Amino acid sequence: MRFVLIFQDFPPLRRLRQPILFALLAMVAGAPLARAVSCSTESQMTAAERDPIVQAARALGGEIQAANVNGVRQSTIAAVAAQFDPVAASIQAVSAQIQTAALTINGIYSLKASDLKGTQDETQFFCTVPGSALIVTITIPQLPPANYALVIMRATGVEHPQQISLLLQNDGGPGAAGWKLAGFFTRPMTAAGHDGVWYWTAARNFAQKKQDWNAYFYYQTAAFLLNPVDFMSSPNLEKLQKETQLVRPPEAPGANPLVLKAGGQSFNITSMRTDTFSGGLDLVINYRTKDVSNPVATHTEIVELMKAMLAQYPELRQGFHGLWVYAHAESQNPYAIELPMNQIQ
Repeated sequence: MRFVLIFQDFPPLRRLRQPILFALLAMVAGAPLARAVSCSTESQMTAAERDPIVQAARALGGEIQAANVNGVRQSTIAAVAAQFDPVAASIQAVSAQIQTAALTINGIYSLKASDLKGTQDETQFFCTVPGSALIVTITIPQLPPANYALVIMRATGVEHPQQISLLLQNDGGPGAAGWKLAGFFTRPMTAAGHDGVWYWTAARNFAQKKQDWNAYFYYQTAAFLLNPVDFMSSPNLEKLQKETQLVRPPEAPGANPLVLKAGGQSFNITSMRTDTFSGGLDLVINYRTKDVSNPVATHTEIVELMKAMLAQYPELRQGFHGLWVYAHAESQNPYAIELPMNQIQ
């Protein structure tokens, strides 16, 4: 059995949108196996089950807050500790924002998978919320047999509050010392001063006005802020995803680029997202071009794209502070500029 640490960087929201995913994956040859897993929420756990997890999570949270990379590494499973540089970089990045924050635990999920006979493509845990019919689903790819705990923490009382989620694995040791870090995830709680609920409400308002472009990207921002990790789902998040798809503009870039024509040119826009580079919520556009070696010519081309975008979709002026546009040419570094809406005439 060989464990591999995977680093995956999702593009939206530069500092705010860095859902850096350090997931524990395993590469194991084996036949399909029956699922033998269970999930318990915090209130369903006994004190003897819950307290060691809480102690381990708080200790790791304190080390992360203090940027004690070596301390975190010592409390990490061997497979992840052996490839620790991405984790260390993420710790150093988030610690600068949460040094004076208050750390609180917002959720604990005990994920028992020790009865698995081997690794499956994905393992699903169905966690029933006590007192309701709601089920939180946690789906982790290539999970090796073991007992795990997912702990979701919040760092608040600072300018940029963060969600910090820890996937812990029990190595059989006594008490809190038996729980080691197996996955590390960070995500902001706000973007441009607003939380996910605010963006969800704003998205609905845009949808009512038939401003689907604004609604779509506000829904995406809401989903990012409200979901602490990408492998967790709930009825509310599923509802949000359905609302997002209802307003998705058919020409929005995805499998195919958005082709925007202006001034005798065609711009192949490959992706769009939101970010907060300038403090406000900007719309970020990536497009392909032949050459970016001439800064003056590329700058002019980008401005033409900005003008064409706002001429085609004028509602964007109401939804965003400005536009960031990245020009990509083969074998060249991207060239990017940002302009506030009031400077794009």
